[in-house]
Formats: sequence, structure tokens, C-alpha cells
Amino acid sequence: MRKFVFLALALALSAAPVSAQWGNARWITAGEGNADAPNSWVRFRRDVSLSSLPDRVECSICVDSKYWLYVNGKQVVFEGGLKRGPNPTDSYYDRLDLRPYLRKGANRVELLVWHFGKTGFSHIDSGRMGLLFSAPAIGLFSSGMWESRLLEEYTACGEPVPNGRLSESSIHYDARVAKANADKPYTASREIGRPGDAPWNKLHERPIPLFRDFGLKDAKCALHEGEREDTLVARLPYNMQLTPYIEVDDPQGGSLIRLQTDHIQGGSEWGVRAEYVTRQGKQAYESLGWMNGDVLHVIVPHGLKVARVRYRESGYDGLPEGEFLCDDAYFNRFWQKGLRTLYVNMRDTYFDCPDRERAQWWGDVTVLMGECFYTYSTRVHDIMRKGMLELCAFQNDKGIIHSPIPGNYDSELPAQMLASVGLYGFWNYYMNTADTATIARVYPAVCRYLDVWKTEPGGLTAERHGAWDWGDWGDNRDMRLIYAGWHYMALDAASRMAELLGKPGDASRFRQTMAGVKRGYNACWTGKAYRHPTFTGDTDDRVQALAVISGIADADKYPTIGRLLRTQKHASPYMEKYVMEALFQMGDGEYAMERAHERYHAMVTDSVHSTLYEGWLEGVNGFGGGTTNHAWSGGPLTVIAQYLMGVSVTEPGWRKFAVCPSPVRFQKAHITIPTVRGMIKSAFRLGEKADVYTLTVPQGTEAYLYLPCGDAAQVKGAARYLCLESGVQKAGRVCLLLPAGKYKFKVSK
Repeated sequence: MRKFVFLALALALSAAPVSAQWGNARWITAGEGNADAPNSWVRFRRDVSLSSLPDRVECSICVDSKYWLYVNGKQVVFEGGLKRGPNPTDSYYDRLDLRPYLRKGANRVELLVWHFGKTGFSHIDSGRMGLLFSAPAIGLFSSGMWESRLLEEYTACGEPVPNGRLSESSIHYDARVAKANADKPYTASREIGRPGDAPWNKLHERPIPLFRDFGLKDAKCALHEGEREDTLVARLPYNMQLTPYIEVDDPQGGSLIRLQTDHIQGGSEWGVRAEYVTRQGKQAYESLGWMNGDVLHVIVPHGLKVARVRYRESGYDGLPEGEFLCDDAYFNRFWQKGLRTLYVNMRDTYFDCPDRERAQWWGDVTVLMGECFYTYSTRVHDIMRKGMLELCAFQNDKGIIHSPIPGNYDSELPAQMLASVGLYGFWNYYMNTADTATIARVYPAVCRYLDVWKTEPGGLTAERHGAWDWGDWGDNRDMRLIYAGWHYMALDAASRMAELLGKPGDASRFRQTMAGVKRGYNACWTGKAYRHPTFTGDTDDRVQALAVISGIADADKYPTIGRLLRTQKHASPYMEKYVMEALFQMGDGEYAMERAHERYHAMVTDSVHSTLYEGWLEGVNGFGGGTTNHAWSGGPLTVIAQYLMGVSVTEPGWRKFAVCPSPVRFQKAHITIPTVRGMIKSAFRLGEKADVYTLTVPQGTEAYLYLPCGDAAQVKGAARYLCLESGVQKAGRVCLLLPAGKYKFKVSK
């Protein structure tokens, strides 16, 4: 059995004090039947009479796995609970205020609880259906006094079943059984444990918001009739996480209705779907297990009339607050598809795809985090922090970290792990949030993981194999240098963490190792490209990009690398983001945009799918199964914001930031960026005689604005903001240091 190291003080997620938080609450389960079986559903209820109402009624709820909460017949929570796994043994609980839903006199509290009963790539099964409920202000605690009933109308669909990465079952609901059991009496629940008991163990407060419920909306359906079955096809506004809802009138009953989306087999593997068996008469049903897609299919026996089809979108409670618009329709469409791809890959955790896996692969997460900082509300910082703490809490006794977590996949992908703890992962989180406390919590795990990595006598990262030596999809992967590039940036991030936390000895040790890796990497420069001596494939564009963005490559190599990147195109959409960034850093933003336009063309111009692909093409022609929604493919959003629009953080928490536009391809563009210190707005408009730049600097911040100026150019209204600080000047640019305010500058040509 694999052992895990728990850094109790550094990594514990606010575990609840048992006595104060939970009072007399007990873990309970259904009084009758086997509720521990996979895909079990139990309804719990308890009546309580209140002579008065406190100002606040704080309620804590823990389940394995999901719950829907109703008070006095009104839905309070739609899909509460988080997939298990703050660490390999413990559980999450929710906390909310019941006061708005209670009244003086009689009240009824009901919970519908869904027990997955399966471990997958994003959830650890406790093995027990259980509910723990505590509302001390009104003396309401889960106990054997609560009534419950195992709902026999819920079973699992037959073949095809969801692939093993998913803990969720495809839900089969028989309304005939529900009607037959409607008058079946509830029984007393069975007490099966106290707070803190196994198998749920310590309880950690939910670190992300409850999910956002967008409400039920009507779907417009096209009817496609067949000999035996008819299909109602509802084109949705975009790819979304949804639960389907139907209203039917069946004179006979017993009709099987299938509910699924166009993503039922996303990325070559079966995902979730739903089935509903009608009872006689008019009826309505919402299948509560979320699925995703651009199109909803309702498949019914021929001639059965469906009165209404609706859908409920739900998802992470953090929405886009930023904005980008330019005069290029292609990149506007790319931006919108990237935003949609981001949102449909957030829920309990970040994940790679919402259909095939729902798994927190950290290569994807690193890219998603970078995009979110430029686009989504700061509420998404919570899901980032949650993922960072989970990643470190699953570190094994050999110091190895692995993903996806939480779940049953414990194989290391070294390149992804190095990226996660490096400049683009943990350190980028710190720069955008100034959250020193979280860095302090993950730092010990970062150090232990970097201790796993050794170097050769020449300094280069020593050959090391993970459980899966995955550097990227695609061919011609120079793995030794891929690992070395990510290793260098992980060491760089660790040295900065050490300085931040007052550990100069650690920082010095990391920088010394960095110097060796850089020396060894540059020893692999052939005069034409970076190539490890053992690599025999075509020259890898990925390792050239890593050399540039890490700072390993000196500027005198840029022309050669730039020419190489015009011919070598092996990177998948995952690594292409870093190639694009390298081109901008080398001053070739024009080609960076040209290459992105060429390589992403199929997925951007696709009029059927509202999201971005896993590979360059979809299905069998794509990489890794070919999903049409994959988290990592939106990386150019970050590059456009950070390099073309030129907005980048320079001091933690956006106390200071730089705006250094590289206005290529577009004649005009503007961007709005949500930060922890407010909205940054930047725009440019290029003209024949003058270019106009505008900038909004939020309160409590300062901005270095770098305006592109030739020798003869004049900047109107800039004189009093000229910045003379050493170390911040850029060749060919006028640097202005701007305090909070709104600015407009005209650069005459």
C-alpha cells in the first residue's frame, strides 16, 4: 500500500474542531437497504419547530458524495458537497446560513444524497454513504431521529457505462417505481459514526464557493422522427455543464427516454448520460447528474409527445469579468472559445475535459491559472489555492507529487509536475495574489520534490523517468531538454519562494543548481539548435521555446531560434502556448500571431463546437483521444494579454505592473483585466499620423507604461510621468511611471 506524507502544519486545510463545529451530530445512513452500493440515493428529512429565529443559523453539511438541500419545500442548495480528497483520507464539508429559509413554527429540512460509490480520477470513495449535519443555533443535528429512505427508483444505466476515470454513474430513473413507493414509510436513520471517525476522517471546510445555478431555461428542439425512436435535438447556446429537464404526457407509462449530449463519447471514451422511464400520465423530471455539451439529445419511443425540454446550466461561481476586443474577427472568436473552454473545465476542481475525465491534470491547471488571471473574477483564486494544497497533500513518502488528484491515479508525469511548482504554476499564483500564506504551506513539498531531481557532472538535469514520461502530445520530443527546461524554471520559482519566506540558504542552493542546469543546457547548443546528444528526431520546437522563456538562451541565439520556429511545428496545443510566448519574447510577435492563426485554425473556425480541441484536429485525428474541449488549448489568451497587449504583473498582488504593448496584427484592441486591486483597462489605436494609447490604473497601484517610440516620435502629455528608474528602461521605448488614474497618450509619427 502506497504511503503518503502529511505535512500537518503546512498543508492541512482548515479542519473543523470536532466539538464546537459539530456538537451532537452523528454520521447517519439509510435505516434499511444497502446505501453503500455505487450510485445509491437516499432522502433524509427532519422536522424542527422554532419559537424564535436567530439572526444567523450556520449549518455545516458533510456527505459522500453530493447532496441537494431543501427547507420547507424550497431548494436551498443545488448540488452541494465536494468530491472527496483534501488529502488521501479526509473529507470536505459545506457551511451556509439557513436563516433566510426558516420560519417560526414548523420547519422541514430535507436532503437528497447521492453516493458515487466509486473512486476515479477526481474523487476518493470513502466506501460509505453518509450524512453529517449540524445547525447548533437551532439545536438540529443529524442522528437516528432523522427519517430516511433508500430510493429504489434510482439505478445505473446499462452499457455503455462511463469510463473508469469518472466516479459518477449514468443515472437511470424509473418513475413507476417512484410512484409505487411514494407512500412507503420513511424509517429511522442508522447512526454509523461521530465527526472525525473513519472512513470520512477529518473534515475540512469547503474552500471554494457553492456552485452557481443559472436556473432552468427552455430549449428549442428540432424533431427528427425515426421508425422506432424520435430524437429531439436542442442546440444549446454553448458547451456547458447542464442537467436536462423534460415534461411528458404518457398515456400508458413504461416508456424509456434517453438523455445525452453530443459529448457522450468525448475524446473516444464514454461519458455520462441519463435514462428516464415514464409512469402513466403527465410528469416532469430533471436528471441531477451533470453532463456537458453543445447539443442536448432527447431520444423517445416513436410518437411519444414531449411537452417541454429544458436545461439547467450550473458551474463554478466565478465568471468572466475581463474583456478583450480587437479588429480581427478570428482572434475575437478565439478569445470567446477560450473563455468558454475555461469555464466548462471548472467545478469541484479544475480539470482537463468535462466529458472524458474531469481530472485535475496539473499541466492543464498551470495553463488555466494563467488564463484566469487575465479573464475571470478573483473568486477563481480559491480553486487555484485548493488545487495547490491538494497536489502537495498527495505527495508520497519518496517526495514525488503526481496528478490528477484527488483520486486513484498515482503516476508521476515529471514535466507537468515541474511546471506546476514552477514559474508558471505556484509562483505565478503568488505574483497575482500576493498570497504568502499559501506559498508557505506548499514550500516544504516543493523542496522535497526538487530533492528528487539530480544533475549530471556537467550541470544538466540528470536522466530520470517518471511513471509516464509524457512531455507533450506529438512527435519529436527531446525529453532530456524538456525536463531540463521545466526543472530550471521550478528551481527558479523555488529560489524566489525561499527569498520570500526568509530562507536565503535555500535560495542560494537553488540558484547554484540553476546555474549548472543552464550551463548543461547551453552545452547542448549545436550552433543551429538546442538538441540533446542522445536525441535523434527532428529538432524539437518545444525545447527551443523553453530555452527562451526560462532565460537559458542568450539573446544572440534568438535569430537562429526564430528561424527554426518557422519550420519546426511539433508542439501540441499544450506546448504551443510556450512557443508563441517565446516568439514574442524574442521580438517576433508578428510571426507568433501568424503561427497561432495557422495552427489553431481548424478549432477556431469550427462552427459546431464552442470550445477548443485537445489536439489540432478533433476525434481520431487529434491527440490523446481528440476531445473537442480541452483546458490547455486556450494558452494564447494569456500570451495576447501579457505580450501583445503587454500587461504583466511586476510586484506581487499587482502593486506595480507593466504595460508594454506590442501592437502587431491588430490596428486597434482593448483589454480589461480583473485583479486583486481592481480593474486594469488598456487599449491602443494605430493611425497614419499618430497612435493612441489609453490606460486605467486602479487605486493602490502604479504602472510602468512603455510606449513604442522611434527617434522622431513625440509623446503628447507624457513629460511629467517620465520614469528615470534604472533597470526598468527598454530599448526603443519611452517609460512612464503612472499612479492611479485614467490616461491617454498620443504618439506622433
